[in-house]
Amino acid sequence: MKRLIPQFGTACLQSRGDAFTTLARSIVGQQISVKAAQSVWERFAALPRRMTPANVLKLKVDDMRQAGLSARKIEYLVDLALHFDSGAIHVESWRSMADEEIIGELVGIRGIGRWTAEMFLIFHLMRPNVLPLDDVGLITGISKNYFSGDPVSRSDAREVAAAWNPYCSVATWYIWRSLDPLPVAY
Repeated sequence: MKRLIPQFGTACLQSRGDAFTTLARSIVGQQISVKAAQSVWERFAALPRRMTPANVLKLKVDDMRQAGLSARKIEYLVDLALHFDSGAIHVESWRSMADEEIIGELVGIRGIGRWTAEMFLIFHLMRPNVLPLDDVGLITGISKNYFSGDPVSRSDAREVAAAWNPYCSVATWYIWRSLDPLPVAY
């Protein structure tokens, strides 16, 4: 970290959008390139007058398909909108909830797994101490920066990250920057 931090000047983690939009974007972007995700997102986001759960629930499936969404992603987006619209998740309480409690709520939504929930904690809620051990970039970056490129296990990564506590999110961001200097936002 001592070597990495000075390389990136004043760049830092930044949040954007509201919780619903952030999670919807992550669903749209799953398993496709960043460029393709942006293109599909722009077409999808243009469908409702405003990106809200209630407005997404009013959209026609055919229109969402024409925006480039697969049937599975449409199901996920509808489930996300239903969870927000019905109050099944406790958005207003997230600021005071523990990370694992929020992850538990989010993984109850179809299409959102632990990795997506952790990215949400890092990029939307700006939680300082999230260690996303399922993230390939984090594992690759630890290998490159701490093990001369040799493969590392999750256990090795956890051991390295112990020194980052209570700022694992920040250290993870710097590890990502060591692989790709352009910051990603979710």
